[in-house]
Amino acid sequence: MPRPDPVSDRRLSVLKKFRRIMKWMALFSIIVAAIAVLLVIRGEKGIQIHMMIATALGAGLSVLLAGALMSLVFISADTGHDDHANTYEEEKDI
Repeated sequence: MPRPDPVSDRRLSVLKKFRRIMKWMALFSIIVAAIAVLLVIRGEKGIQIHMMIATALGAGLSVLLAGALMSLVFISADTGHDDHANTYEEEKDI
């Protein structure tokens, strides 16, 4: 009986881990965007809807992008892709 390919199982587990991290980061970015909008509303007297939308999108997407990039760095380090790249450069220099 053929065994399943271990690479595909590993790839699926990494994707599940990334999706779980991104779900939490999406929730966190929504909270940060709401706090940013509340701070802008509290500090400004003449609030326009365009300023609130820009603040929410700017703060939320910045936090989401930072979370995505950092999670990719950590997942890459966990899977060992960084080790392979490092050994390739060492062999090339010699």
